[in-house]
Amino acid sequence: MTVTATSVGESDQLEPRNAPGARTWARRLVPAAAAALSGLLLYVSFPPRTLWWLALPAFAVFGWVLRGRSWKAGLGLGYLFGLGFLLPLLVWTGVEVGPGPWLALVVIEAIFVALVGAGVAAVSKLPGWPVWAAAVWIAGEAARARVPFDGFPWGKIAFGQADGVFLPLAAVGGTPVLGFAVVLCGFGLYEVVRLAVQTRRTGTVRRAAAAVGLLCVAVPVVGAVAARPLVSDKAENGSVTVAAIQGNVPRAGLDFNSQRRAVLDYHARETERLAAEVKAGKVARPDFVLWPENSSDIDPFANPDARAVIDKAAKAIGVPISVGGVVERDGKLYNEQILWDPAKGPIDTYDKRQIQPFGEYLPLRSFIGAINKNWTAMVRQDFSRGTEPGVFTMDGAKVGLVTCYEAAFDWTVRSEVIDGAQMISVPSNNATFDRSEMTYQQLAMSRVRAVEHSRTVTVPVTSGVSAMIMPDGKITQKSGMFVADSLVQKVPLRSSQTPATRLGVLPEIALVLVAAGGLGWAVGTGLRGRRAGDV
Repeated sequence: MTVTATSVGESDQLEPRNAPGARTWARRLVPAAAAALSGLLLYVSFPPRTLWWLALPAFAVFGWVLRGRSWKAGLGLGYLFGLGFLLPLLVWTGVEVGPGPWLALVVIEAIFVALVGAGVAAVSKLPGWPVWAAAVWIAGEAARARVPFDGFPWGKIAFGQADGVFLPLAAVGGTPVLGFAVVLCGFGLYEVVRLAVQTRRTGTVRRAAAAVGLLCVAVPVVGAVAARPLVSDKAENGSVTVAAIQGNVPRAGLDFNSQRRAVLDYHARETERLAAEVKAGKVARPDFVLWPENSSDIDPFANPDARAVIDKAAKAIGVPISVGGVVERDGKLYNEQILWDPAKGPIDTYDKRQIQPFGEYLPLRSFIGAINKNWTAMVRQDFSRGTEPGVFTMDGAKVGLVTCYEAAFDWTVRSEVIDGAQMISVPSNNATFDRSEMTYQQLAMSRVRAVEHSRTVTVPVTSGVSAMIMPDGKITQKSGMFVADSLVQKVPLRSSQTPATRLGVLPEIALVLVAAGGLGWAVGTGLRGRRAGDV
């Protein structure tokens, strides 16, 4: 009987002791799971899917997870959100080189999202917190676009909004303003729901807070509608007929580089096929032709056979061609666009300025070589950077060149428009990444850039997807993947500058200052609260 009584007593005592522990774990696991899943939801909002609106509930859940928590909790929850978002978004980076570089990139990039999470948690106690929190997110994007190794802007919220209602805001203040509007609307959505639930429970309406929440949802939407007149596909300086050539590659993956001559021959062959169709009257004669990045990895300045192939293609079509080449000068490698005239040969060049770390140059080469010599073998010689904007005059039209990876960076695209570009070409080479989502993510960037600067954007790609994009962001033609094709279209030339073009980096600086102000206010409030508690 004594044993039984003791057993019952112990079980009675253990139950209440264990229950709080279980509840504590639940309180920790639910926010953690919600943070990771809301990051995954944000990923699903990105291309190739057209579910742009999912970014709003993603940030609404993220706001719920972070609001009222300590900055330390925000740091961890922000990291989980970053992993949920970036792990699937950037999986293409490991298509040919394995999971190591992919995971390393995500681990590093998610640190920026973790810091944003800490910042959002800190400002979430302030009046009008969705405004401060959205500005903190944009500050995190600004940092991620600049460090380390000159930054990696992939995954900016703006790049998931090419099909969304907020897109016209790109013409107002570029990717920072577009991204800010989306994040603000998401956080505002959570604030509206939170206050509605609170009102139902207590019967008390906090009118000021409710008004702020509603404004955070309404202002971005109204602003996007008000910005629609800035978006136009009308010609201002006449029109030109452009041909974008996709020659295809012998095979996908890194080893397509070993077939450099075949890649050049494919693009020359597709150009000559187009010339035959023009001659037969089946297709309108283009005013100029655009080849993709790496369409001639054989240096045509040093190799007479490569020069002869390009010359033959240019003479067949009878108009200038922008050729993507790999060129060596004074012992340095350049990823170069070459303006090739059918009569004069090469007459102008543009050297890529924003080169890709671990793809076109290898930071920390000796350290990385010590870890894995295969990685250093993939990038045997670093590319050098160009220093000047690239605007080719092609049949009287000013064509700005933004080579592949450069399209992710605000400054590279804007510099071409400021330098007089009436349209933009984004020659790219995505063959390394097989049939992954990378090409669709990059295509969405070009659509956002078209609206941001009100310019036609052509995207000639070695293996697809090549496309013609109007100044309003709409795709009018596109190719398949890993097929030879040529896109020919009459497109508008424009010279007016959007507010985003004129303002440049100023909207981003303003939002970073707003974030700094909110964080300063939050820190100051916390310090005053602790001092009052000590007293």
